[in-house]
Amino acid sequence: MTESTEQVAEKLGLFARVGLFYRQVLNELRKVVWPTRNQLTTYTSVVLVFVTFIIAVVSLLDLVLTKIVFWVFG
Repeated sequence: MTESTEQVAEKLGLFARVGLFYRQVLNELRKVVWPTRNQLTTYTSVVLVFVTFIIAVVSLLDLVLTKIVFWVFG
């Protein structure tokens, strides 16, 4: 916030400040560059593949460490 906006916000009541906040949020959301449907599909696919890979790696490490622990402690 700039100094003048802070001064204006201090003079406003509670509901006016809430309204100002939502107007500022909407103004910022209008500036957002939203992905196209194709980009969204690609990004989602990449995330799902990466998460699946990480799950497989962690599961494999868990299996190996479990076998080692049972071998050591019987």
